Amino acid sequence: MPLLKALDGKKPIKLADHDPDYHNGLIEADAIARADKLLVEMRELQTLMYAAQETAVLVVLQGLDTAGKDGAISHVMTGLNPQSCKVASFKVPTPIEAGHDFLWRIHQHTPQLGCVNIFNRSHYEDVLVTRVHQLVPPKVWKSRYQHIRNFEHLLSDSHTVILKFFIHISKDEQKGRLLEREQDPTKSWKLSVGDWHEREYWDKYQKAYQDAINETAAPHAPWYVVPSNHKWFRNLAIAETIVNALSPYRKGWMKHLEAEGLKAKAELSAMRANEPN
Repeated sequence: MPLLKALDGKKPIKLADHDPDYHNGLIEADAIARADKLLVEMRELQTLMYAAQETAVLVVLQGLDTAGKDGAISHVMTGLNPQSCKVASFKVPTPIEAGHDFLWRIHQHTPQLGCVNIFNRSHYEDVLVTRVHQLVPPKVWKSRYQHIRNFEHLLSDSHTVILKFFIHISKDEQKGRLLEREQDPTKSWKLSVGDWHEREYWDKYQKAYQDAINETAAPHAPWYVVPSNHKWFRNLAIAETIVNALSPYRKGWMKHLEAEGLKAKAELSAMRANEPN
């Protein structure tokens, strides 16, 4: 039984039904050990995917401040070979980016075949922040749901596996993590007055995330709500989900590579047969 349920849009969800403190009864040491094994398997799958050049993977990480987007990247994605893995972080649009449609800056960071690209925040900011802070009229951000659905359908049709994770923490947990940052010199550089101001919009963000998930979840682009009050469970759940999503492709990639190997051997044999003694 997978730790996370794929939300495919067939049934609306309520974020209130998802407990951010959930950990499936696991203990931290066991979860870390399981995650370590999954990271090895993830790297093996990535290696096959890179060699086969038939499939790409897009991992979308969304969540409120301190939810653990950076933590998920630094812990889970250590299992990936950086040769075919990239991270794109999307902050406030630059004037040039703002002068284009909202997907313009996103599309150029999507993965090519054989590669894994990770979005630390993403195109979903344009139906979250812009909505909560009323940066655009409702008519504009509501129309973006359809644009996102079309965009992700295009990526899926182009052989991109899309995995979207909402990293879900409680308001109390967020407060504790913000306070911890003040005491940790290795993390205090992340401090921002704006983080505390954003907490005033907590309920509005929860509603915006819930609507975004319900509007854009699809079988080819599922959402996963990741209970993340326990960082070790977050890491395990994301790693397991990625491995489960890629494992069905293993046989196809191997078949492709075996065929390529036979072709290459035949070419070598022909070359050697024509070489002078």
